[in-house]
Amino acid sequence: MNPMQNPLNTPFTPFTTAEEVAHGAHLSGKTVIVTGGASGLGLETVRVLADLGAHIIVPARNTSTARASLASITNVEVAEMDLIDPASVRIFAERFVATGAPLHLLILSAGIMTPPLFRDSKGREGQFATNHLGHFRLTATLWPALKLAGGARVVVLSSRAHQLPGFDLTDLDFARRPYDKVAAYAQSKAANALFALALDIRGQNYGIRAFSVHPGSVFGNLTKHASREELEAYGILNPDGTPQIDPAQDKKNFAQGAATTVWCATAPELDGLGGVYCEDCDIAYVEAEGGFGVRPYAVNPDLAEALWTESVRLTGIDVQG
Repeated sequence: MNPMQNPLNTPFTPFTTAEEVAHGAHLSGKTVIVTGGASGLGLETVRVLADLGAHIIVPARNTSTARASLASITNVEVAEMDLIDPASVRIFAERFVATGAPLHLLILSAGIMTPPLFRDSKGREGQFATNHLGHFRLTATLWPALKLAGGARVVVLSSRAHQLPGFDLTDLDFARRPYDKVAAYAQSKAANALFALALDIRGQNYGIRAFSVHPGSVFGNLTKHASREELEAYGILNPDGTPQIDPAQDKKNFAQGAATTVWCATAPELDGLGGVYCEDCDIAYVEAEGGFGVRPYAVNPDLAEALWTESVRLTGIDVQG
């Protein structure tokens, strides 16, 4: 386990909003890339970071829709990128690196949840390919720009779903197991936490620190593949179809859900720390069972290294020293 995986006992609560966390922070002159930044939690993250003075780039598959969503926010530009398409990710990232600009913050907020089985062009299971491998490719290709920052942070959105059974390093594509959409989502979210841990180990000497985040259970576009019955069963929707908002029970709105991401991106108390899983604007407890905290396997350095090795094999790309 990462020895840094211990709560800092911050003054924040599940009710804290991203704006409240960001109070007093300044990002003038800083460049930020936010995947998934045109909707939901990503959009709220972009709005708050832009208010701090950051210049933000939002890669998006549908650029016209993204520009419409972001039109009211200053200091934001949109670029084309499809996270599941390796060539699209490479083109976006290489174009940014070619500018010679440093990248101070990389926030990996995009994702999909519980769709029917689909695979990428190389046969990889779609949730793992999008949520993990796409972000792995993006980060590795942007590595030179992160190094140029002389102190960068990478924030990876994981989920409490990592606690559900499903992670199997020997069958990441559900080639031997029957496909289970929830298990596949859980596997991709465990991979996000393990990725942040392995990335942090590689980045420390360059001042690059990585964090994984559980934002809370938030009703938004991520739930589009879930039925009304499933959402009600998970306690996300009220019977009248409105989202349940009860931060004490992890059911948050966008402002509360984006708070931990913004905290990981800006908090001075995280200087010198990294590779940790965070929730409710603090480093999470390690919990072997129960509803809160991070499972031991999701912060296991050996498993993180094994996943990194397999990710390099699957993508053909690695970070360069």
